[in-house]
Amino acid sequence: MTSVAAYELAQVNIGRLKAPLDSPQLKDFVDNLDPVNADADAADGFVWRLQGEAGDATDIAVFGDEWLIINMSVWRDTNALTAFMYQGRHREMLARRREFFERVQEAMTALWWVPAGHRPTVAEAEERVLHLRANGPTPYAFTLRTSFPPGTEEAVVGEVPEDLGCPV
Repeated sequence: MTSVAAYELAQVNIGRLKAPLDSPQLKDFVDNLDPVNADADAADGFVWRLQGEAGDATDIAVFGDEWLIINMSVWRDTNALTAFMYQGRHREMLARRREFFERVQEAMTALWWVPAGHRPTVAEAEERVLHLRANGPTPYAFTLRTSFPPGTEEAVVGEVPEDLGCPV
């Protein structure tokens, strides 16, 4: 059995914007980026998040598509990530995601375990998302609904609110 403390949970979620970031349609989303990121930074179990020049990740390219934005972070475990996702400002913005992001059929969110201290790259995140799309949830790339504890092949089916996958 692998020591859970030896691993941390990496997560990536990618969203396809409905409009440019500087548009009136996305003003509420953009205005809430810093407060939501500050909430994440202060959350129990938060370890790290991807940041560009502006302190968020909106200027970081993913899959070579300017309409996609990325959010990537590392957490102590799935419980810490879930606790943050479904409370406070993040939950409020999550409930409004259809105002800001296109509905996409393919997987845009992936989770995976990394050795404690590892900071994943965008290329690593893209690889994990593509793997999840091709293979479904596996220990290499999984979802909150079907996760895998570190160092195991046994899936754990979780209770995730219906239609609340995080778009970014």
